[in-house]
Amino acid sequence: MTIAFVLVNYDLGMGTEQEVIKKLKNVPGVIYVSEVSGFYDIVVKITSDSLRSLKETISRDIRTIDTIRSTMTLIVVE
Repeated sequence: MTIAFVLVNYDLGMGTEQEVIKKLKNVPGVIYVSEVSGFYDIVVKITSDSLRSLKETISRDIRTIDTIRSTMTLIVVE
């Protein structure tokens, strides 16, 4: 199983943080979403069967949310 943390910045003028969190919680494989303080606005924990599937989910389902400005993905190495 592949696990990653995705750090998210979103556009404050395009909606509320709770709306973005709600959309992120509906992404397949997402098991944790939380508001954070600092350079990033939200942290997402996501799991997948493979690295390829994980990359596809992040590209197709997370980065395409209109209010998300940027992401940084941290893949867990066990």
